[in-house]
Amino acid sequence: MHVTSSPRGEESNSIKLANRIIDQLQVRYPDSSLSINNTVEKNYIHLNEIHPVAYRLPDAEQTPKQRDTLYSSDLAVRELIDADIIVISIAMYNFNIPSALKAWIDHVVRAGKTFSYATGKPEGLLKDKKVYLAIASSGVYSDGPMKPFDFGEPYLRFILGFMGITDVTTYRVEGAGIPGIMEHSLEKGLESVAV
Repeated sequence: MHVTSSPRGEESNSIKLANRIIDQLQVRYPDSSLSINNTVEKNYIHLNEIHPVAYRLPDAEQTPKQRDTLYSSDLAVRELIDADIIVISIAMYNFNIPSALKAWIDHVVRAGKTFSYATGKPEGLLKDKKVYLAIASSGVYSDGPMKPFDFGEPYLRFILGFMGITDVTTYRVEGAGIPGIMEHSLEKGLESVAV
């Protein structure tokens, strides 16, 4: 599954990087199928007063309004559970992930579905999955003085791990807004991919 979060579509460096990852995965797994979850197009609603209550109710006890509200969330959870490999393309904005991606995360991090407190402590329920992060940014955050200001990758690694996904590999296109780096940033990022 490819989870996209850039409003720039195919012009996005994060999507170009993710597509390189996906191309290599399809060579390695020729019988695999690909689904795309464009979080910008799907426009997941921000959590409202219905979600916290409905999330805690068994399906049979939900009202029609609660079921309607949870439809997108339930579908997103099913797609995530069904995927063996997840490629997430992230265009970093303001040192973090786009709000469209955060909204999707809020819909898939669900007690009893993707994590559990049944043992008294949180346990991720999504095991044996592989995630590739395809991160694009105007600055350089993987190393150097701006590294402490990359709040996107650490958050994603934490929240994926919270759901039980710990096999995470990151590829980056960095410096796309810095003269002297930007001229080769996409090419360098694409060449770094080896899955």
